Amino acid sequence: MPKVVITHRVVDVDKWLQGKSERADSIVGMGGANVVDHVAHDGSNNIAVTLEADDLTALEAALASPPAELGAAMERHGVIPPLTVYVER
Repeated sequence: MPKVVITHRVVDVDKWLQGKSERADSIVGMGGANVVDHVAHDGSNNIAVTLEADDLTALEAALASPPAELGAAMERHGVIPPLTVYVER
């Protein structure tokens, strides 16, 4: 499974961190595993999520055009687009 890093900004890091369980469940539902949240050491609102992707094509499609429930979760968590996706090659 390739490793994936997703980066973006959030409105409030503490609020974003409170959604960890919901976020991990959503990513697992898209074929991800071993989801880990990371926050910027400099105190900014930049974050990263790392994971392993079972189906990279499905994950990329869901992130490019999020289904309604994923979009609503992203909004609740304060995600600020764009999302940048890095893939292990």
